[in-house]
Amino acid sequence: MNTLEAHLYKNIVKNYDTPCYVYHRNIIKQNFLKFKKAFSHIHYAVKANSNLAILQCLSKLGSGFDIVSGGELMRVLKAGGKPSKIVFSGVGKKDEEIKLALENNIACFNVESRFEIHQLQRIAKSINRKANIALRVNPDISVKTHPYITTGLKHNKFGIGWKQIIPYYLEAKSCSHLKIKGIACHLGSQIFSQRPYISAMNKLLYLKKILEKNHIPIVHLDIGGGFGIDSHKTFDIQKLSDKLKKIKALSHVDVWVEPGRAIIANAGILLTRVISVKLSDKKFVITDCAMNDLIRPALYSAYHEIQSLQYANDKTLKNKQFVCDIVGPVCETSDFLGKDRKIFTQENDILLINMAGAYGFSMSSNYNSRPRCAEVLLDTKKKKSYLIRERESIEDLMAKEKCLK
Repeated sequence: MNTLEAHLYKNIVKNYDTPCYVYHRNIIKQNFLKFKKAFSHIHYAVKANSNLAILQCLSKLGSGFDIVSGGELMRVLKAGGKPSKIVFSGVGKKDEEIKLALENNIACFNVESRFEIHQLQRIAKSINRKANIALRVNPDISVKTHPYITTGLKHNKFGIGWKQIIPYYLEAKSCSHLKIKGIACHLGSQIFSQRPYISAMNKLLYLKKILEKNHIPIVHLDIGGGFGIDSHKTFDIQKLSDKLKKIKALSHVDVWVEPGRAIIANAGILLTRVISVKLSDKKFVITDCAMNDLIRPALYSAYHEIQSLQYANDKTLKNKQFVCDIVGPVCETSDFLGKDRKIFTQENDILLINMAGAYGFSMSSNYNSRPRCAEVLLDTKKKKSYLIRERESIEDLMAKEKCLK
C-alpha cells in the first residue's frame, strides 16, 4: 500500500464510512486484458461480482458474460452487455429464465441434464425460437482445492456423466428447436495447475471426435473458469493458452473460458473499522465488518491478508504486534475474518481486507438485520472514487415487510 492509495482509502472512509468495498478499476482492466491476449472468447462469471458498474467496465473492454440466473441476465443487459456474448449456465434454470434468455437471443445455454434438454425444447418451440446449446460434461477430474468449490468430480451435482453424454447429445440432435454448438465443462475454483485443464481439453476433444462421427459438428469447447489467484500467486493464463495452441485438433474450434475470481478478486478490498480490542484467554480485534459482509472465511476457511491502514507502514511498531483473531459483531462463533493474525492495531483504526473483490459483496446478506455496505470504484490514475452502490439503510431492509393488523 503506497502513500497515494492510503490517502484515497482515508477519503473513501470519510465520505462513505465502513464497512465498504473498494474496487480498483485499473486492476480490473489489467486482469481482463491478460485474458484477452490469451483467448478470443472470454465470458466473465457474473456471480463473482455483479455490480452494474463493474459489468459495464468489462462490457466496454469487449467481455462476454457467463450467467446463472435471470437476474444476472438483466444486470448484464442493463450494463450494456451484448446478448450474443452471453452464456447461461447452472443446474436449475426456471422456465421464465429460459424464456427471457431465448427472447434476448443469447449465445448459448450450457445444458446440465436430460430434463433440461427437453425443457429447452419445449420452451423454445412454444415461442418459435432456436436455442443454441452445449452439453456440460462432468469430466471427473480431481483438482487440489477446497471440497466446496470442486465442480468436475462425478459426485458433484454439476454436468452430465460420461456414460450419458453421447446418448444425450443424440437426443438433443433430434430436437427441432435446439442447435448443438459446443461442449462445456468446469473443474472447480482456485486451480493453480495447468494439468487439469489440459486433461479436460483432451477429454473434450475425444468427445468432439465421437460426436462428429455421429454427424454432430462442434463449433466451440468451453473449459469454464476456476483459474487460481491469491495474494502470492496467479494462474498463468498465457501459459495455458500457449499449451493449448500446440494441440493441432484445436486449430478449427473456438476455445471459451469463463474467468470470474481471476479478474476481480485482487481488484477489491474491504475497509472495516476497529471497534475494540478485547482481551480474554486470547486477544480479539472486533470490527464493524462481519460474516454477513464477507462470508468466505466462515464458508471456505478462505484466507484474506489483513493490514492496518494507519500502522502498516510504521516499522517502529513491528515489536508491538500481537497475535489475535479478527472478528465481527455477529452472534456466531464462525463470524471471523482472520484467525491467529499478527498485527498492531487500535480502536478506530481502519483495516484493509485484501483479495475481497470476488464472492464478497455478491455473497453478502442482511443477517442480524445488518444493512449491506457501500461499494466504491477507485481510479488511482485519476485519483477519483465513484460510489457505485449506496449503503443500505435499516428502512431498506424493512421496505418489503408488513406488520399484521
